[in-house]
Amino acid sequence: MQAPKTDAALIAAIEKSGGTVRPIAQNDERREVSFYLQGASVKDADISPVAKLTKVVHLHLGNTSITDQGLASLKGLTDLETLHLEETKITDAGLANLKGLTKITYLNLFGTAVTDAGLEHLKGLTALKSLYLFETKVTEAGIAKLKQSIPTCNIIKGW
Repeated sequence: MQAPKTDAALIAAIEKSGGTVRPIAQNDERREVSFYLQGASVKDADISPVAKLTKVVHLHLGNTSITDQGLASLKGLTDLETLHLEETKITDAGLANLKGLTKITYLNLFGTAVTDAGLEHLKGLTALKSLYLFETKVTEAGIAKLKQSIPTCNIIKGW
């Protein structure tokens, strides 16, 4: 499948920053974008082209240096299903930017500064099936409160 011309320019910008853009399957226009291998060298400005790219369903930002400000640039990714934010500088404030991303089924927040207050922003993500919270500041009380809103979500806090 040929990418639209505007997407081709966005893909080139993402790849210039060290990211990869791949179709998730043959003859499928949906995409996976990953900055995982670039690690801490990836900053907020590097991920801004992703927000304009069409059909992104998987986004890997784990181990990068993105912040809440960078996460704000991703609000338009309404097709997003999986989001890796492990070992990033994301905080409770950044999670407010996920409110409109209602197709998310997987969210990894391992090793972030997220607390119970951040979980409040996730209550509308009713498609969420897996949430990883290892090494965060989230409490059992915060998890129990979120489970009331999303009872089908498997929340993993530790081993």
